[in-house]
Amino acid sequence: MGTVIWQSIVMVLAGVILLRIAGRKSISQMTLAQTVVMISIGSIIIQPIIETSVLRTIVAAAVFIIALVSMEYLQLKFNLVEKFITGKAKIIIQNGQIQEQNLKKLRFTVDQLEMRLRQQGIANVEDVKHATLEPNGQIGYELIDDAKPLTVGEFKRLMNMSPQQPSTNKTIFSEITNASEQDNPDHLH
Repeated sequence: MGTVIWQSIVMVLAGVILLRIAGRKSISQMTLAQTVVMISIGSIIIQPIIETSVLRTIVAAAVFIIALVSMEYLQLKFNLVEKFITGKAKIIIQNGQIQEQNLKKLRFTVDQLEMRLRQQGIANVEDVKHATLEPNGQIGYELIDDAKPLTVGEFKRLMNMSPQQPSTNKTIFSEITNASEQDNPDHLH
């Protein structure tokens, strides 16, 4: 029984590494071929463990679930573990310029980027201050001031209906665009 547990742990780690190599696109919006490959990887990973025994299958499934819960807990506690398992967002547009080197590293084409931007209602790359490819495969972006829609707060300030609020330059993109590494809040450690 101990062998089954260790085999399951090795297979979980191998699966995580293989899926990280497969890339962000594979996880977020899988094509039919990518779906077949991911299902096949799952079948291949479990095949050597379960063989024919129902008890072995239950133990292997339980180990997979325990490993998943453990990895999620470790990601909350340690930034390094989160970075290894989940990854960090990568900048793909900065100050209206497509970062082609980063796109190449991510195996993401300019056409795919433009398609995703159009789906977000963005017509011009120059209107994007920062855009990132998130670990889940989605695109996060911040528009330049002239391309942002007017908010109620901004409208009130324009009409002098509300006192001017001090502006902070810290955004959710600060963690990615600034070279300094930021830690998670203490309550998440």
